[in-house]
Amino acid sequence: MLLRLTALPALAALCLVPAGCAAEGKGARDTVILATTTSVRDCGLLDEWIPMFQERYPYSVKVVAVGSGEALQMGREGECDVMLVHSPEEEERMVEEGFAVNRRPVMRNDFLIVGPAEDPAGVRAAAGPAEAVRKIASAGAGFVSRGDGSGTHVKELSLWDEAGISPSGPWYLESGKGMADTLRVASQKRAYTLTDRGTFLTMRGELELAVLYGGGESLYNLYHVMEVNPERWPDVNREGARAFSDFVTGEEAQDFLRGFGVEEYGEPLFFPLAPQAGAPRRFREGALAAGRRRGGASWPAVAGGQGPRTSMNGLRREEGTGNG
Repeated sequence: MLLRLTALPALAALCLVPAGCAAEGKGARDTVILATTTSVRDCGLLDEWIPMFQERYPYSVKVVAVGSGEALQMGREGECDVMLVHSPEEEERMVEEGFAVNRRPVMRNDFLIVGPAEDPAGVRAAAGPAEAVRKIASAGAGFVSRGDGSGTHVKELSLWDEAGISPSGPWYLESGKGMADTLRVASQKRAYTLTDRGTFLTMRGELELAVLYGGGESLYNLYHVMEVNPERWPDVNREGARAFSDFVTGEEAQDFLRGFGVEEYGEPLFFPLAPQAGAPRRFREGALAAGRRRGGASWPAVAGGQGPRTSMNGLRREEGTGNG
């Protein structure tokens, strides 16, 4: 049995529109509708990127920040022009089925298992992420799931599957909300959760949570941009979508990622992945899928209480049902 949490505060708006209203103005050549994840919004990246894009291109951007699953569904239904998401298997399926085109790698960070510093389940001692969640289940320690079909939720479910566990019971809660609110609930309940590093870092001063497990390619969190297929949906703003895709994979936006968060948090919130921006080939998803190779700068593994301890601060706009 799952307990679903519903009464969570909404976040204030940043240039975002409700998903149900996304189609309005979609065909206008001066507006690009971006469906993306709450994690990209909550860390503040869009606050920086969108003004940069709008200064250089003749388009305004309407952002719908939801879970990756919902963002992808918007693309399937022609309710947006372009998607910036982090659910690779679902993205590939969408391209194969002809709903999206021009899928390109943009950036990566990683997933972390966070929880109370006293770590009652002993997650710090885990040899891998599957063992980490197995320890949580064995201890009956509280765990807060996104439960929203987001990229983070999909990753969490894959860890339970790898551990051979079907999580249920009073210890396993579903927030049904975005990453920022899910972290707040975990903090309030002294529970564990899975988070992306960028969102957690930007909330550090707000949460009573510690990084208990992280590091390694198995927890890489890969973001791609892709455009809604205009052959499926002729009214989409194909020129604006291509312009936005070119921007986020271009040199200026990719260079910006290298320093984004460093001054405030001591490390970047994302690593650039676009090939034309000079991202190492072995960092890109194709190489990871083919050979699981490691290389370039990366965050240290967290084990035995070592490694960065981080947290975050939620941002602007109403959460919708969404992800990060």
